[in-house]
Amino acid sequence: MDFECQLKKVVDDSYTITIGYDLAGELINDLKNGLVGKIKRFAVVTDSNVRPLYAERINGLLKDAGFISNIIEFKAGEKSKTRAVKEYVEDSMLSLGYRRDCCIIAVGGGVVSDLAGFTAGTFGRGVPFINYTTTLLAAADASIGGKTAVDTPLATNLIGLFNQPKKVYIDLAAWKTLDKRELVSGLAETIKHGCLGDRELFEYLEKNIERVFDIDRDVCEYISEHNCRVKYNVVMKDERESGLREILNLGHTVGRAVETVSDYRLTHGEAVAIGLVAQARLGETLGYISHGNVERVTELCKRAGLPVSIPGYIDKKELVKKLYTDKKVRDGKLRFVFQKEIGEMVCFGENSYGLEIAEQQIAAIIDEM
Repeated sequence: MDFECQLKKVVDDSYTITIGYDLAGELINDLKNGLVGKIKRFAVVTDSNVRPLYAERINGLLKDAGFISNIIEFKAGEKSKTRAVKEYVEDSMLSLGYRRDCCIIAVGGGVVSDLAGFTAGTFGRGVPFINYTTTLLAAADASIGGKTAVDTPLATNLIGLFNQPKKVYIDLAAWKTLDKRELVSGLAETIKHGCLGDRELFEYLEKNIERVFDIDRDVCEYISEHNCRVKYNVVMKDERESGLREILNLGHTVGRAVETVSDYRLTHGEAVAIGLVAQARLGETLGYISHGNVERVTELCKRAGLPVSIPGYIDKKELVKKLYTDKKVRDGKLRFVFQKEIGEMVCFGENSYGLEIAEQQIAAIIDEM
């Protein structure tokens, strides 16, 4: 005997992204006005770098507003994006008395938003969370789109879930506290967005990229808005990465592998820049991008202060092996997404953007780099 369980439902996961300066007060007002309903208990998840800069102030404002709030801090850096640290955050919340009637506020960069968003999706079988973004990298990438995950020694971002935030705050004032390397790292994802879906953004960066380091207000607002629009236009059409959303992994097949094999001596953005140049050079051999546009991508990365070659300390054989841990691998075969000149992506059929690549093809590019 069969018994059919009818569980069809429509879920509205829409949320607002606010771009501005010194947004902590706006966050508190939104919570007072019911952003997460009647919830009064908040866990402020942050890292050791961001805690004294922003998380302590937000935690204090929450308490002043009559909410119950605690900071849960972990060591800053990509090496903290692990299941063990996620367990630490969960155990800390449990020991502080948090249950299902709570909300997580992620205050920080990409590691914080990835880990906190994943925790929110599983704690109490799901509690709401908010992203309060303090880095250019997170503003361009991790804070938007709902992909949350942790890394393991065998692969990056393969343990996680899709979990949309209730709201995202992109505080441009926080960029003034970033050192130059962090700004440089964030520019890689911004350049990637220009390459894959926004020629206007790419050309704007060619004219204005140095002004980012001065935290020029007009430039920062422009690139933040364009980053959000590019990502929104993709995620809106393919939230669960069934096809189109793969294009957001442009440069990440080689990039993530380089990042891991470097033992995180390279930042995420630095590794992605190397991956962008690698896919462009491979794409040139396949006829998807002209040599002149490969040079434009390479030169823009250089002007941003990003690396465009593989450091000598990286074992290239180990790097090629690590490519097989990429999320786009199917049936043990490497797959790449490719930009089409500047501002478009190559489509290989209906909702198909990944192309199977022989190991020798990418190994040859890696040897050249």
